[in-house]
Order: sequence, then C-alpha cells, then structure tokens
Amino acid sequence: MTLLSVDGLEARHGLLQAVREVSLAMEDGEKLALIGANGAGKTTLLRSIAGAHPPSAGTVRFAGADITALPAHRRVARGIALVPEGRRLFPDLTVEENLLVAGRHSRGGSWSVDTVLDAFALLRPLRAKRAAALSGGEQQAVAIGRALMTNPRLLLLDEVSLGLAPVAVDLVYESLGVLLSSGATIILVEQDLGRAMRFADRVVCMLEGRIVLEGAAAALTRDQVTEAYFGLVGLRNGSTKNNDVGESNVQNGNVTNSKDPR
Repeated sequence: MTLLSVDGLEARHGLLQAVREVSLAMEDGEKLALIGANGAGKTTLLRSIAGAHPPSAGTVRFAGADITALPAHRRVARGIALVPEGRRLFPDLTVEENLLVAGRHSRGGSWSVDTVLDAFALLRPLRAKRAAALSGGEQQAVAIGRALMTNPRLLLLDEVSLGLAPVAVDLVYESLGVLLSSGATIILVEQDLGRAMRFADRVVCMLEGRIVLEGAAAALTRDQVTEAYFGLVGLRNGSTKNNDVGESNVQNGNVTNSKDPR
C-alpha cells in the first residue's frame, strides 16, 4: 500500500529554489534514506512533507488523501511526525515532561512514556532530568521519543547523527533498531553513507534540489552513491556536466552550484 506520494514538489526560500520537481512514493513499512550534500534540499523536502514549509508547486498525498494544504498540526494528527535537525527540546522540562507534551497530541496507539523508555533504555534513569542537562546523544533520543509519542505512521528523521560523538551515534542507532523491527515507515536524512545504506530499504540521493539517484539500497554500490552525492557522474570522462541547475563543482568535499547556492 502506498502511504506517501509526492508529485512534482517544489519549495523555495525567497528567491532560492531549494526543491525542484521532486516526485517519490513510499510503501507502508518502507525505510528510505535521503542523502545528499549540504544544501541539496533534503531538510526542506522533509519540512514540506511535514507541513512546516509551504511548497510552491506540486502535491503531497498521505494514505490516499491530498494533504498539500494541511497545516503541520493536522498532519501530525494524521500520523506524520518530524524529528528536526538540532533536536529542539524544551530545555527546562524534564525528559518525561518533554515526552508528555507530545503525548497530548497523540493519535492513540502503542507508544507511551513507558514504551518509549523501553525502546530508549538509556533514558529511563534520566526521566526526571532536565533536557538542557543531557548529552547530545541523550537529547537526540528524547527528540525521537517525543515524535513517537504522537504514534506516527510516518516518521521523518533529520540528521539524527549530526554533531554527535561516535559512541552517541551508536547508541541512537541501536535504539532505532526497535523501530525497524516494529515495521515503522521512516524517511532518514543521514550524512553517513554507510549507516544510511545499512539502515534503508531504498536510497534517494538529492543534488541541487533534484533527485539524481534512486534505487534499492542492496542494489546500489557505495561508488554509485558517492558519484551522485558529489555530482561526479558527468565528470567521469573528464567533462563537466552543465545543465539547467548549474555547474556542479567539488570544493573541499562540498558541492557548490554556480547558479543556485542552495
């Protein structure tokens, strides 16, 4: 069953076009890794799906219904939850209080404070601790748990490992294993290609706002994904590909766009 369908989606930040004619579909229970260099449009795409950023064109359908015009809180009620980059917890509330705030908007389901603490066992002894006093990895676990408290059908995870120490990343991904075994539908934005490809059923790579590579994770090689990530497909024979999204250049490992810095 198709749970999410995005068709011809475009999104802008003022004059800058961050997402360009993106179309994709997800089946119920699928895990999709969305990868790309900084500025590729990944976060804007997630925010557009979640209702936190208005698209300038295209449609978003969820469980068969057109939700393009729905505000974010009504999408949460339908079963879409976003874990934003940077975590954005309530710093003066405890772990449990952060979870309970989100639980007030729950659709009803199996996720509760106790089941979240079971899934993220590192949080149980910290349930009465203020969020501001937690480590980065602990805060990320709370942010994911907070989203689960709404009992989502689709979970959008934006840069869950960003800024975390390797040991903290390992703990977060170990806890995500509970979600994988539960059959949750997940879109994961991740810079670590190895983790992304191990996590996902399918990989989508974005460059300069467009999807430039899509396929089953098991069928794609790391070299294929890396070439798409850095826009190197047109450079393999020593030529530079220049199209309507501008020239792709690699400078210190980052992709830059001469026409559009997004």
